[in-house]
Amino acid sequence: MTTSVESVESRLDGLKWAGALLLVAVGIGGFYYFAGHSLLLRVLVLLLLGGGAVAVLLRTTQGRSAWDFFGDARTEVRKVVWPSRKETVQTTSIVIAMVAAVAVFLWLLDMVLAWAIKALIGHGG
Repeated sequence: MTTSVESVESRLDGLKWAGALLLVAVGIGGFYYFAGHSLLLRVLVLLLLGGGAVAVLLRTTQGRSAWDFFGDARTEVRKVVWPSRKETVQTTSIVIAMVAAVAVFLWLLDMVLAWAIKALIGHGG
C-alpha cells in the first residue's frame, strides 16, 4: 500500500517539476517574444511566473524537505551568540597587529638571509 502511494506521489512530483519548468520557459520565452512592450511589465510577468514555479516546486517532496531545511537553518542561526561591537573591534585589531608583526619579522628575516647569501658568495662587498 505504501509503495503505490509513493509511486503516485513521485509521478505527481514529476508532473509538478515539468509544470514548473514549463512556467519558467513560458516566462523567459514571453520576455523575449514581447520585447517591444514595456520592460517593467515584462519583468513583472517574468517574476510572477517564476514565483508560480517556486510555489509549484514547494509542493513537491523535495520542495517540502528544502523548505524544512531552510526553516531549521534559520532556527540554528537564531541560536548563535554573535559578538558585540567591542569584541569585534578588539579581535580585528589583534588580527591586524599580528599580521603587521609577522610581516615585519618576515621582512627582517629576508633582509638577513639576503645579506648572509651575498656575504657567502662574495657579492656586494
